[in-house]
Amino acid sequence: MRIVALDIGGTSIKAGVWKNNQLSEIKEYPTNAKAGGEAVVAKAISILKEYDEFDRIGISTAGQVDSVQGMIRYANENIPGYTGMKVKEILEGTFHVPVAVENDVNAAAIGEAAFGAGQGYDHFLCLTYGTGVGGAIVINKKIYTGAEFSAGEFGSMIVHPEDRKEGEYFSGCYEKYASTTALVAKAQAYDPTITNGRKLFERLDEDPIKQIVDEWIKEIMYGLVSLIHIFNPPCIVLGGGVFAQTYVVEKLEKMLYTNIMPSFRNVVLRQAELGNTAGLLGAVKLACTLD
Repeated sequence: MRIVALDIGGTSIKAGVWKNNQLSEIKEYPTNAKAGGEAVVAKAISILKEYDEFDRIGISTAGQVDSVQGMIRYANENIPGYTGMKVKEILEGTFHVPVAVENDVNAAAIGEAAFGAGQGYDHFLCLTYGTGVGGAIVINKKIYTGAEFSAGEFGSMIVHPEDRKEGEYFSGCYEKYASTTALVAKAQAYDPTITNGRKLFERLDEDPIKQIVDEWIKEIMYGLVSLIHIFNPPCIVLGGGVFAQTYVVEKLEKMLYTNIMPSFRNVVLRQAELGNTAGLLGAVKLACTLD
């Protein structure tokens, strides 16, 4: 079976072909998200047309996804007009092959479950730290979607109620403090030349920088403590480029285990293993399960 997978993000669209149990022909294109949802879907169609004949399509995408209908239930203004887009219907009507559509973090979790850090676990949580904080709940090797396909919005946990503002849904929420965006913003307040995580960690031996990083790791820990005590998972898979930093993982483990009840301390933290291919591989896995 030949499957073409796309991972549609706010910045880029990744594409690849699954054949003979291998992902190949991986390409990357700018999303041009500000052009809107219709333009993004049109871009996806043009990318798919670059590939030879295929049997199925797997789509990993930003936004909350009704994975049964393959429709975008909600997307923020990073992709204007994407809410309501019937991605599955459009692509099946265009290419006449079965199409699977899933939220990007859910797809990444499925990828990690099948091919990466989640192997060997029937149940685990997956969190990704980047522009925001994304989450996925894996139970019996399947995504728990909730009543309206929106479960796992861990970035929306209120961790700082003192910063909560009426009508601002994300004020005081986890991703405002634990995302990589939040880390870089704090670092820039100290030194405006620190414009990304790479520049930040190059200066980790400086005490003020290390203090900023340690405070940020503490914010990550706060959210994980709540999730561990709610779900009692055997494993948490942590994704995002920042977790390639050994210091972050080791410091987080030291903070975490002393802040959770002894009966919960068997939880294992694992770094995501699939990098930028996690969403593609998850989309492939979901496409394989289509009737």
